[in-house]
Amino acid sequence: MADTEVDLLTIGAGGAAYPAAFRLAKAGAKVVMVDPKGVMSGNCLYEGCVPSKAVRETAALYLDQEKFQQLGLPGRICPDYGAIVAHKDAVQSRRYAQHAAELAAVPDLRLVQGVARFLDPHTVQVHGERGDERFRCRHILIASGSDVFVPTIPGAELALTSHDLYKPDPSLKSLPAHLVIIGGGYIGLETASFFAALGSQVTLLQKGGQVLQGMDPGMVDQLVPLLHPRIHLLLGVEVLSLAATADGKRVVHYQQGDKGSEISADAVVLAVGRRPVLPEGLDKLDIAADRHGIRVGPDLRTRHPHIYACGDVNGRVPLFHAAVRQSLVAAHNILGGDVPMDYADFVNVPTTIFTLPAAAAIGITEARAQAENLELVSGRYAFAEDSRAQILERMDGEIRLFFEPGSLRLVGGWVVGIDAGHLIGEIGMAIQGGLSAHDLARFADQHPMSAEGIGKAARSLF
Repeated sequence: MADTEVDLLTIGAGGAAYPAAFRLAKAGAKVVMVDPKGVMSGNCLYEGCVPSKAVRETAALYLDQEKFQQLGLPGRICPDYGAIVAHKDAVQSRRYAQHAAELAAVPDLRLVQGVARFLDPHTVQVHGERGDERFRCRHILIASGSDVFVPTIPGAELALTSHDLYKPDPSLKSLPAHLVIIGGGYIGLETASFFAALGSQVTLLQKGGQVLQGMDPGMVDQLVPLLHPRIHLLLGVEVLSLAATADGKRVVHYQQGDKGSEISADAVVLAVGRRPVLPEGLDKLDIAADRHGIRVGPDLRTRHPHIYACGDVNGRVPLFHAAVRQSLVAAHNILGGDVPMDYADFVNVPTTIFTLPAAAAIGITEARAQAENLELVSGRYAFAEDSRAQILERMDGEIRLFFEPGSLRLVGGWVVGIDAGHLIGEIGMAIQGGLSAHDLARFADQHPMSAEGIGKAARSLF
């Protein structure tokens, strides 16, 4: 088998791979992307952020109707979950077509459907439908992503996962009257919000004492009371097993403290995390990896200077937009001759929990400051004062900003409530730009928009 010489081979074709692939191909490099799905965009489009948010935004429309009814406005449309799924599928199809057109427009960039396997630090064999191909690679970018983690619970195969909910043509196409979700991370809590808004009774079982473990407790404490009343949270729960009844129901056996109990539902969703997908043959390369992923620093290089690992597979910041930025860092360093010229920032990455309402955070917040013995000065703006929140009857939540003492340089923030996902980006740009509370206070943001609350939060310090 003759080797095909390439300048860059990416293992994966999602957000951690294709930005680098496009950047190098446009610079004249010969680039191959390898992906088992044979399409660009990875799990974000297949079963993650895009399809789940298509469901989320539709659920938000139904939830808004309840607000409007409170104002005496007429009409309520009954949720049609089958139609929501069809909309989700259509969005995915549209974006796949868009990515295919983008790929076709770039010469010297090829996408190969198959599974990649390392033979040595410069040689990758790809097993695909058309047989095996072998590539000799000047550079390799590992961007193989992550997959749903399924714990070894008896009966776990009876549960659905995010894959089953959000993939094209998903397994669940009707609204369950009662849904049990195991896991209180962002996937579990978001899913609980969507289905509760559409009318399902949702019971969420969380092993720890806080949902969204790892997030700032102050933000979580603001968010939890605002979740839909059809969501019932049970904390400190150990799930023991799942079983099926003769009529198709699912039964979850669990222990909470010293008490054993069980709960029956129409469907169960496992949302206890994801695990990195490590390429075959990685063990031959002596590249450091553990259950969190391949270990890399901000330059994204492994112990082999020509091999990079970006996105979920390195476990640093498992978010699509973080993966895109990391991919571009890798591209810049490859173009610099594998000498670090660019570095990823693993701290200042906006993270939004797309619950209803949403919460978002970035940078250094109070919990991290306490853990690292840092001092912060905080500013606050409550949405109860906000004109846009009042117009839309969404007056719960607030903006918190965190500044260095003395310089008052912005180092972090969180938002709970209206427009959280939009506002956190503006806060992130201010952090990246090194802006201070004085800078934010001087900027005349638009009225009546929730973003003016950022300046008001800064002015609360003076």
